[in-house]
Amino acid sequence: MSAPDLTAAATVVGACKTVVDNAVRHLATTGTAAGLRADAIVDANQQVAYDLAHAASAVENARAVLDYGNKGELEGRLSCAFVADAAFDVVTRHLSREDEWGVAPGALDSVMGFVRQFRSAASMAALCDDVAKANGGPKHLDPDFEMVQDTFRRFAEQEVRQRAEHVHRQNADVPEEIISGLAEMGGFGLSVPEEYGGYATGGEGEYIGMVVATEELSRGSLGIGGSLITRPEILTRALVKGGTEAQKREWLPKVATAEVMAAVAVTEPDYGSDVAGLKVTATPTADGQNYAITGVKTWCTFGARAKVLLLLARTDPDRSKTHRGLSLFIVPKPVADGHGFEFTQPDGGKMEGRPIDTLGYRGMHSYEIAFDNWLVPAANLIGEEAGKGRGFYYQMEGFENGRLQTAARAVGLMQAAYEAAQSYADNRTVFGRSVGDYQLTKVKLARMAVIIQASRQFSYAVAALMGKGEGALEASMIKAYVCRAAEWVTREAMQIHGGMGYAEEFPVSRYFVDARVLSIFEGADETLCMKVIARRLIEQAGAK
Repeated sequence: MSAPDLTAAATVVGACKTVVDNAVRHLATTGTAAGLRADAIVDANQQVAYDLAHAASAVENARAVLDYGNKGELEGRLSCAFVADAAFDVVTRHLSREDEWGVAPGALDSVMGFVRQFRSAASMAALCDDVAKANGGPKHLDPDFEMVQDTFRRFAEQEVRQRAEHVHRQNADVPEEIISGLAEMGGFGLSVPEEYGGYATGGEGEYIGMVVATEELSRGSLGIGGSLITRPEILTRALVKGGTEAQKREWLPKVATAEVMAAVAVTEPDYGSDVAGLKVTATPTADGQNYAITGVKTWCTFGARAKVLLLLARTDPDRSKTHRGLSLFIVPKPVADGHGFEFTQPDGGKMEGRPIDTLGYRGMHSYEIAFDNWLVPAANLIGEEAGKGRGFYYQMEGFENGRLQTAARAVGLMQAAYEAAQSYADNRTVFGRSVGDYQLTKVKLARMAVIIQASRQFSYAVAALMGKGEGALEASMIKAYVCRAAEWVTREAMQIHGGMGYAEEFPVSRYFVDARVLSIFEGADETLCMKVIARRLIEQAGAK
């Protein structure tokens, strides 16, 4: 067993960060010399930009986990193991592509001794049993957040987990008991300011509380637990950022009590993450009292049960203005079940929703929704006249926090998969030995625990940044890293179950298919890495 060496770990993180920073500067410098702007530099170097974004995200995660490592011997071992794993990731991403990264061959040779020590099979296997006894390792939450954790964990165990399998297998709706129970707990008001009936007081506590609650609900179920509070969060952030005082007083108390459940209608059939190209239009009526919404939105999760849609539409017909011509609306609608819906208004407006069947992430259901002159009061344009053309920015206020929240959902899902795999490994015998006694299993379980705890601690660090009005780039980084990690963790948890992992009677199969959506929604992995993370890094390095 290797004793933790956090001084060496910090040196390794520093060396990896230097390589990543040098590579970013290389792209920025060579691109600028060729007359390219940041977006064009990324497009001309897509593979390198993508790998750099993931490498930078791994390094930031490793930097965040160093503080955790100073809190105890087990914490130190977990931190060193993660730093070794992150360094290995950086090494393998640039290996054989040194010229494209602009770094010398062997630039990270100095870190390999540390990687060998703390990533070795013997070291990881030794870590496995100790971390299992601590259920993944201490979290080191403040007492107030421990109370939040315990409250939402009990609800997730007693209400969410008990219904998750039925909803998944039957492709059923989220049970109303979960919505009402979560409302009674104040789950929908975690980000709503106190003056509007919620529990948010500002600062990092607001964000960390949301992260903790989301993780615990997602541990019970991603589809009918953790994701329930994401859409109200996005609507709340948009209203707080751009809404008029009258709009805040009208809508935020209803969001906090779940009187109004929200869905988000941004993506369109031809435009996913490329929001600037959206076609759905919002045209003022002759009397100026309403806007008529026309066009098609897709992947509108929870679109049937929701009472309002947070809808991004083009209010300026000049499409050359791209995102500057977009406005954000609160669109009321009747409640429907998960099998599709069709509504008409007295003056002829129509809204029709077609459910999109998915292999996982069931319960909330996603829809393609077609609008034909669906009328929305002009008072529901967020910011009213002052908010016209500002919708993209208001929406991003919610989406940036949504990325952090998605990372917390991934952590909760990974924790559930890890616990299932650990339990199965301890109780299943193969060739006369417990599955958990085999070194290969121990290494897998240890790496799961290392990734989960590091991701959790990174989410706390990003929440603290966002509480200060910072951390937008880090929120994208944690989303990119953790959601990809969740695919590996749930895949290996399923593999440890062997044939039973492929059987629906074990929830680990649900964890696996649910995890697959995480790198797709809230910003597809490739777009998030190239158009957000890599572009911002290149801009910071001096490119325009």
